[in-house]
Amino acid sequence: MDWKVLLSTFGVIFLAEMGDKTQLAAMTLAADTKRPIAVFVGAALALACVSALGVAVGAALGHYLPKEWIERVAAVAFIVIGVLMLAGKF
Repeated sequence: MDWKVLLSTFGVIFLAEMGDKTQLAAMTLAADTKRPIAVFVGAALALACVSALGVAVGAALGHYLPKEWIERVAAVAFIVIGVLMLAGKF
């Protein structure tokens, strides 16, 4: 196990997820349903599935594309999503 990669990944993902729409949705669902354990398990499973998909796609793309291209596409995707959010379309 590469602990440096594990801890840096945890830190980056943890900070990126703080205060995002997913966290706010989980808080709302826990408050609405009064079932925090079920909401936690559902949210954790969803995040694990989405993360697994991202890791699988990233690993596959890493075999075929240079890292710089992947970073550029990700940056453009973030910008597009940000603009769409500001425009109220996302």
